[in-house]
Parts: sequence; C-alpha cells; structure tokens
Amino acid sequence: MLTSLQNSLVKQIRKLHSAKERHKQELFLLEGTHLLEEACAVNYPLEVVCCTPDWQAANPKLWEDVCNQCDRVEIVSEEVLEAIANTVQPSGVVATAKRGSLVADMPYTGVLLALETVQDPGNLGTMIRTSAAAGASGLWLSEDSVDLDNPKVLRASAGQWFRLPMGVSPDLKNTVKQAKHAGMQVIGTLTSASLTYWEVDWHKPSLILLGNEGAGLSPELAAMADISVKIPLSPGVESLNVAIAAALMLYEVQRQNWQKGS
Repeated sequence: MLTSLQNSLVKQIRKLHSAKERHKQELFLLEGTHLLEEACAVNYPLEVVCCTPDWQAANPKLWEDVCNQCDRVEIVSEEVLEAIANTVQPSGVVATAKRGSLVADMPYTGVLLALETVQDPGNLGTMIRTSAAAGASGLWLSEDSVDLDNPKVLRASAGQWFRLPMGVSPDLKNTVKQAKHAGMQVIGTLTSASLTYWEVDWHKPSLILLGNEGAGLSPELAAMADISVKIPLSPGVESLNVAIAAALMLYEVQRQNWQKGS
C-alpha cells in the first residue's frame, strides 16, 4: 500500500491538478467510481489507477475490470487518496489517462455543436452531457476554450464524456467550412436575429454555433452562419447561460424529429 505523500507517483499525480502539468505530462485525471465505470465500459486507455482498500472491497467487479485494462494499479491510504484527488470529498478512486485519445474527426451528419472560446468547465461538461442525452452526433471545441479533459468538465459531463464523439478544432472557421461542404446548415446564435430557434427546419443536418459566455460568437464566425436564431427573453434579461441555450436547441431538434416520425 502506498502511504507516503513523498512517493514519486503520488507527486506526479498531484501535479496533474494544474493544466500546465496535464499538458506537459500528456495525462489527465479521472476521479470517482462512475467516471471509471464509463471509461472501462468503452475501453478507454488508462495509465494508473489508485484506490483505497475500502473502495477495492466495495467494487470487486470494477476492480477486476481495472486490473485487466490498466498497466498499473495501486492500493493507497486514505491520506494519499485525498492528496491526489481533485475534489474535497473523494469517493475512493483516482485514475490517470492519456490525453488526446478523443475522436479526431467525426461525420458531418445529424446535429453537431461547435463551441467557440467556452471558458467555464461546468458549462462545457453540461453541454457534453446534454448533447449525449439529446442524441447529438458530436461536439467541436475551439482550441482557445477550456481543456476538454479538465477534471471539472469530466465531472459535469456525468460520464457522457466517454460516450460523445468530440474533437478540438485548431481552426473553427475551417471546421464550419467543412460542415458546409458536407451539406450541413450552419445555425448561429445571435441576440439580434429575427428568427427564433424553433422556426428553423431542424430535419436538415445542422451545425450549431455557440460562443463565449460573455462575448458570444465572434463576428467572423457569426458571419459564416446560414441562419441566425435567437432565444426569446423577457425584458431586462440580456442573455441565457450557454449550456441552457444549447439544451433548448438540441431538444427542439429532437422534438421536430419525433414529430416527423409520428
């Protein structure tokens, strides 16, 4: 059992609390039973898994899966687990995994999100979770957004991080061009738009553009939209949370598809 906070592995994992170290080590943190279950369910490559004796005893099947899937497993003390965990009350297990194992590209079909300069990890995680729930085809993220593998993003996704095709676009404008070339309609979200989001024909393959929490879409990206839509707001309300806006449009897509099917 690892009990020393000075152990080299413990020090290495603790460093992964910072984005700089995650980039440097090309690793990210996976914390909690549910995220680990989801990772194992899709055979996501794991590097190291550390758990307490109590967690091991309470999760024999998952422990067996982890041992079969991971190169290195370690039993650690409660003190060590608390030190390497990123949460205040960890659930007994922390893992590391390689960065960059996400989908590099995805088919331009169905409905996709393209997110520009999203900074809040909770918002991104919620949009990943909602996209998976609403049956979206995938999600593109601009390179200047919060890291996809930020621990808070993973937790906010409630495990759907491993289920939804996602990619980081080095040039979101080029991604939009590719979507158009593939026959997708590009829908921009602008408060000045004349159309509301439910007036769009969402039966067509669609790419939804959503912007930064404070600034919204950049003028360059907004100009690339085939259709601009707004979400009606009561007087005095300036905007909606970006994750809520995404949810409204994704479920309007689903509503129209269900209506067509019936």
